[in-house]
Order: sequence, then structure tokens, then C-alpha cells
Amino acid sequence: MRTALVTGASRGIGRAIALRLAGDGLRVGIVYARDEDAAEEVAGLIGRAGGGAFTVQADLGVREDVRRLAERVRKETAVLDVLVNNAGIGMSKPLTQETEEGYDRVFAVNVKGLFFLTRELLPLIPEGGRIVNITSGVARIAFPEGIAYAMTKGAVQVFTLALAKELGPRGITVNNVAPGIIDTDVNAAWLRGDPEARAYAESRHALNRLGEVDEIAAAVSFTASRDASFITGTTIDATGGGNL
Repeated sequence: MRTALVTGASRGIGRAIALRLAGDGLRVGIVYARDEDAAEEVAGLIGRAGGGAFTVQADLGVREDVRRLAERVRKETAVLDVLVNNAGIGMSKPLTQETEEGYDRVFAVNVKGLFFLTRELLPLIPEGGRIVNITSGVARIAFPEGIAYAMTKGAVQVFTLALAKELGPRGITVNNVAPGIIDTDVNAAWLRGDPEARAYAESRHALNRLGEVDEIAAAVSFTASRDASFITGTTIDATGGGNL
């Protein structure tokens, strides 16, 4: 059985990705930062469907947690076929309102943690392996209201491009999946219960609706599959035509 690791997999997009990859027949490592019950629920759903899963707690913004996570993965499996770097935190502050602490935290989780976790796990990824990084549509548009967050996603896209070139000779593909505005619990505070905010969010997409977590999971499933063997160093734009 092939093995995948999905960070930030206890809820939202990460949860949907974990469930989809398990449905594709992979054993899935579920990485969560705080909500152990939610992570165990995902593992339970996978187990009851006949799949395999394990959970690991780690805050990717803490360097020691990243080391501990990598060590746990090495104990769980000798081969990691798919790495999905999904964990991330968002910020909605313009330049003049951002704090140094907030800036450092979003880069620690979204960039540094992803960078060093990938480096730690590379020896486990075999020829034909897959690395999928979840970025964002804001990496290709002006997003001054969340400038630090957007910068992190731009950094990840550059990381993907360089790593795809480096790992190509090993047959390992590295790609981004960039969601648009997705109907998740993270966005619930400003989307759900506010018809005007929802209508505005929908209008940003050419398809005139919000995205669903399962649609992002489907894009990841394809990118992680053997069918995507000749696709690397690119971004699957899953924004519903955002800001066209």
C-alpha cells in the first residue's frame, strides 16, 4: 500500500484531501496542530472504510515539532509516496497593520516549516513520488489586505519550481494546487450568515460560486496520481477562474 502524509489534515481542505487519498487506496498520515479529536475522527472514518491511517501532532511553526514529525514518519514507513504540504495559517492585514510577530509566525508555518519538513522527508520519497504544495490564488493577484500571507504563498510557488527541477532526475514530481475562496470552517466567520459577503466572494470567481473542499481534494488526487507523471513544476489553478 502506498503511503501519503497530509499536513493540516484535521479539518477543511486537508481533511478532504486525507479522505480522498485514503479512498484512492493510500495509507494516510494525518498531521494536526491542535485538534486531536478532529484528527482521530478523520482516522476513524478512513479505518471504517477499510483504509489505513495514523495521526501525528505537530506545529509546523516550531522547528522541534518538525523534527519530531519527520522522525515519527520514518518510524511509520520506509517509503513516503506522496507528501501534501497543506498546513498553513492565513492573515488578513495590510502592510501598515501587520506586526512583526504576526509576520514571523505566518512565515514560520507556511514557508519555513514546509521547507524543512520536505527536506527531512526527501530520503523517504521514491522514484515516481509526488510532492503537492497547497498554495493560493492570491499568489497571482494583488492582495494587499493580506500581504504577508500572499508573500508566503509566492515563496512556496518559487520553492516548488526549484524543487521540481532538482528532483526531476529522480522521477519525483513537485506541483502546486492553488485554491480560490473555499467554503470551509476557516472562512465561516465572514462567509456564512452574511449574504453580502458571500455574494462578493462568489463574484470574484468566473464560475460565480465558492469552491468546495472536495474539489480541491480532487485536484490533489490527480496531481498525486500516476496519471500526472509528466506534470511537474506547475500550478493547478483551482480558483474557479478567480479574478480573471
